[in-house]
Amino acid sequence: MIRACLRRAPRGRQAAEQLAPKVGLASACRALGVARASVYRARQPAQRGPRGARSSSPRALSQNERATVLDILHEDRFVDQAPPAVYAALLEEGRYVCSIRTMYRLLHDAGEVPQRRHQRRHPRLEPPRLMADAPNQVWTWDITRLPGTRKWETYPLYVVLDLFSRYVVAWMVATRESATYAKRLITNACTKQGIQPGQLTLHQDRGAPMTAKTFSQLLMDLDILASYARPRVSDDNPYSESQFKTLKYAPSYPGRFTNPQEARTYLQAFFSWYNTQHRHSGLGLLTPDTVHHGLTQQVQAARQSVLDQAYHNHPERFVKGHPRPPRVPDQVWINQPQNTIECHQLLH
Repeated sequence: MIRACLRRAPRGRQAAEQLAPKVGLASACRALGVARASVYRARQPAQRGPRGARSSSPRALSQNERATVLDILHEDRFVDQAPPAVYAALLEEGRYVCSIRTMYRLLHDAGEVPQRRHQRRHPRLEPPRLMADAPNQVWTWDITRLPGTRKWETYPLYVVLDLFSRYVVAWMVATRESATYAKRLITNACTKQGIQPGQLTLHQDRGAPMTAKTFSQLLMDLDILASYARPRVSDDNPYSESQFKTLKYAPSYPGRFTNPQEARTYLQAFFSWYNTQHRHSGLGLLTPDTVHHGLTQQVQAARQSVLDQAYHNHPERFVKGHPRPPRVPDQVWINQPQNTIECHQLLH
């Protein structure tokens, strides 16, 4: 009988009310999955106040008392203090207006719960904006730590990356972070790449080796323009960070090294693979070595020749028209402006 009624009746509390005279309220609610309490509440709406309304507690502060407490919290001596400090100061003055929790509740109702203390505000710094349209115009470098086999043992890895080609121009595994090692690395890289005075911009974060006076003096002697990431901004040096992730997420990465020499042996093979075989989606699926040594047009022409032949053989397979190889960007930016006008001004 209940199943027959269910086929004809709608579902929900109203359906339970319709089935109740025939099968009983308990059976109807159980069959429809409705709580009996909700049916009882619906039958007596007049006995309840508005939904969610609560009667005021006799212990609650009056409107005048609430206003008085807020005025005290807004006083010049208390405006930047937390309620516990205000509460303690008032007690020492022989005054009690309300509890600490009530002060928080009143501030919450007034929308004033966020930080009340005077705090130092860090000035907004303009992001570094760098652009390269050829190799050896902008280098980025950073230091990461390679774990050793013993607790707290790490080996710093210095890596210098060309912004335009993603080519690793220099790297070093050391036993500690030092401006002396950084100077040696940059000097050797500039010599190897034939960097001329005034040609290069070096982008880095604000670690101790990067901001050391001796390292800054080296950049001045080599006539290299220094660029620094903003403090507490993790993505102002994205290409170096991305390269470190490629290193540490490689399937062959051992995870830990017993000594610096073992790390150097592994990285020698890894960076050779990274420069000559690893294809970047941001470089049109070319390798850093191809872009860094000016072979882009030659490789793209060979790719286009293969695609032209494929299109000639089966044009019906290319529904979007004549195929083109993945595009190689003409410019690579760090923090490229969204505004085209601002971008044009930076370039000129």
